[in-house]
Amino acid sequence: MTSSVSGSDPAGAGITPAGAGTDLTGRTALVTGGGSGIGRACAVALAEAGAFVHVVDVDAESAKAVAETVGGEAHVADLADPDAAQALPAAVDVLVNSAGLQHVAPIEEFPPERFDLIQRVMVTAPFLLLRRTLPHMYAHGWGRVVNISSVHGLRASPFKSAYVAAKHALEGLSKVTALEGAAHGVTSNCLSPGYTRTPLVERQISAQADAHGIAPERVLTDVLLRRSAVKRLIEPAEIAAAALWLCGPHSGFVTGASLPLDGGWT
Repeated sequence: MTSSVSGSDPAGAGITPAGAGTDLTGRTALVTGGGSGIGRACAVALAEAGAFVHVVDVDAESAKAVAETVGGEAHVADLADPDAAQALPAAVDVLVNSAGLQHVAPIEEFPPERFDLIQRVMVTAPFLLLRRTLPHMYAHGWGRVVNISSVHGLRASPFKSAYVAAKHALEGLSKVTALEGAAHGVTSNCLSPGYTRTPLVERQISAQADAHGIAPERVLTDVLLRRSAVKRLIEPAEIAAAALWLCGPHSGFVTGASLPLDGGWT
């Protein structure tokens, strides 16, 4: 196994999230799932560019820690609850929908309640947050919606029916938002990364080992990275850099798109 498989490639690990030329001074951002992983990296990148960041997470400790780090405000919210969005700020210029969860099982064994939970967190919550924040963006003639999708919003893998369905739905929601928001100066795009070095992916390794009947050490090379030309996990900071670019001065004509950050998978 080469060192690049484990993610030690400095081209990934050393990414600086702050994008050159992106000044978000005076802007307000809201990042769901902001307590860890991709959400945390996006919160840091947006704050470094000058935005005031609302950090939303179901874990109070994580949300508070990140908010203190970026000088923002923590919000503890269970996005599975449809009322949670109503308690979050509406005066938002940049919305990053990053919260997510995973469950790995064959369809015939997939718990229906778990399938429903994943749709509520990863599809319904982004929709409700758009309903809440778009009026502010429209009124000010500028807004950026960045949906953290996945390669699984473009392709499917076995044993992930709920996650694949949710990410495909998020891609569609993002495209509709782009069409409706264009006249108001609002863009909406998806970032579709491959497997990322996050707690969510780390938890998948044992689940994938059980589902495929292989040893956990083989999951990374034989399952997760099998279809990727670049044999390493992508780092959260790399995704955050792309999110920041979508909020910058050179991306106003980019909307309704899905940007694959998948190491050549698709």
